[in-house]
Amino acid sequence: MKAPHILFVDDDAGIRRLFTRVLRDDGLCIETATDGEDALEKLKYFRADIVLTDVIMPKMEGFRLLKEIQLRYPEIFVVIITAKGSVEDAVRAIKQGAYDYILKPFEFNRIREVIVKIIQHKMIQDAVATTDADIESGQPFEKIIGQDLKMFEVFRKIRDVARTDATVLITGETGTGKELVAEAIHFRSCRNNGPLVRVNCAALPETLIASELFGHEKGAFTGAANRKTGHFEAAHRGSIFLDEIGDIPIPTQLAILRVLETGTLKRVGGTHPVQFDTRIICATNKDLMDAIRRKEFREDLFYRINVVAIDLPPLRERKQDIPLLAHYFREKWNTVNHRAVKGISDSAMEILLHYPWPGNIRELSNVIETASIFCKGQEILPAHLNPTVRSADSSGDFAITISSASLPDAESTIIQSVLEHKRWNLKQASRMLNIARGTLYSKIKKYGLRKPE
Repeated sequence: MKAPHILFVDDDAGIRRLFTRVLRDDGLCIETATDGEDALEKLKYFRADIVLTDVIMPKMEGFRLLKEIQLRYPEIFVVIITAKGSVEDAVRAIKQGAYDYILKPFEFNRIREVIVKIIQHKMIQDAVATTDADIESGQPFEKIIGQDLKMFEVFRKIRDVARTDATVLITGETGTGKELVAEAIHFRSCRNNGPLVRVNCAALPETLIASELFGHEKGAFTGAANRKTGHFEAAHRGSIFLDEIGDIPIPTQLAILRVLETGTLKRVGGTHPVQFDTRIICATNKDLMDAIRRKEFREDLFYRINVVAIDLPPLRERKQDIPLLAHYFREKWNTVNHRAVKGISDSAMEILLHYPWPGNIRELSNVIETASIFCKGQEILPAHLNPTVRSADSSGDFAITISSASLPDAESTIIQSVLEHKRWNLKQASRMLNIARGTLYSKIKKYGLRKPE
C-alpha cells in the first residue's frame, strides 16, 4: 500500500511545522494548508487520503471545508480538530459527515490512532473495490453504496464468497438491497459469463411454482402443450437468485432440498433426472429460525442454503450513509427525469437523517425522486420532501432492545438510543436519563458513541 497522504489544515504556522516534524518519520506523506481555500487548492494536485482540519480559520472555516470535500472528493476521510470542551462542535462534526474529531490541545498519539483506524478502513475498501478489470461498465456492484463499517463487512463477504460456488443466504428488511448483493456475487464470480436468473418466489402461484422452478414435460398437466425449461435449468453454468425463499410452500421446499443435495432435478411429469450446474443464492426478509419454530420452513433446507450468511443492516442503523445515498439518488433521478437539482439543503438533510426509513433504501430513492421532481430551485428543501418524512415525530415513546446481558453493553445501548431519540440534544438526553450533562459526556467518550450520519 502506498504511503498515506495527509493534508493538515491550520492557520497557525507553528502548529503546521510541529505536525510535520513529529509525524514525518511515521511513513506519511504530509502536505499542509493555511485555511479551507488553501486546502482546496492543494487538493487539486495533492490527492490526500485524509484531511485533518482546524475549525476556526480565515477565508474558509473547517466545517465549510468539510462540506466542499464531501462534494468534490467524497473518497477523502475528514477529521475535525476542535477546541477542548466544545461538545457541540464535536457532535456537529460527526453529524455533518466527519470520520472523527480530535480535541485541542491534541496529542500526537491520538492523531496516530485515528490515522491507523482510517488506513485500516481504506484497506478494506481497497480490497473490495471494483476495478474496470473486475466487471464491465454498467454492472451493479459499484451501486452498493456505503462507508459504514457494517457495509465494509458486507463488501468483504461478497468478495470472498464470490470466488466460490458456496450457497449464499442474504437476509435483511425489504428495500435494503438484497438483489444488488446477489448480482454483485454473480458478476464477481467465475460464472459471470453465464446467466443470472432472478426468481421472486413470493410472486409464483402455488399451483405453478414447481413448473416454474423445475420445468415440465409436454402433457404433464392441462395446458402443458410443450416442454418447458424451468428456472434452475435456465441458470445452467450461471447463478439462480431465489428471492423471498421464505414464502415457498413446504412441499416445494422439500423438492428444492432434493435438488440441492443431488444436483439433479425432474421436470413436472418427467421420469428422468436432469443434471444442471447452477450457483444458488437465496434471500429473505423473514426470520427463518422463527419460521422453523412455527413449522413454516424446513430446518434441513435452512442449513442447506445458509452455508454463507450475509445480513444487510437497515438504513436506520447506517445513517452515516444517508447523505451518500441521497446525493447518489439525486444525481440518478436528475438524469432519468431530466432535472438539474444541484444539492440538498442542510435542513432537508437533517430531516432525512432523523427519519426511521421503514422502507429502507428503496423508500429513500422514492423520496428523493419525488423531491427532485417538485424542486423548482437548485437544491431540495424540506417543503419538497414527502409529508410523511417531513412530519415524522421523534418526541413520543420509543422502545429499546437490549441485545446483551452485560451491564456496560446495556448502558451503552440505552444511552445511544436516548441520544438518537433526542437527536443528540445533550441537555434533553441527560434530563431523560436523569444524569448530569457532564456525566453523559463522560459516558459518550467511555463507550465511543458517535452520532450516525
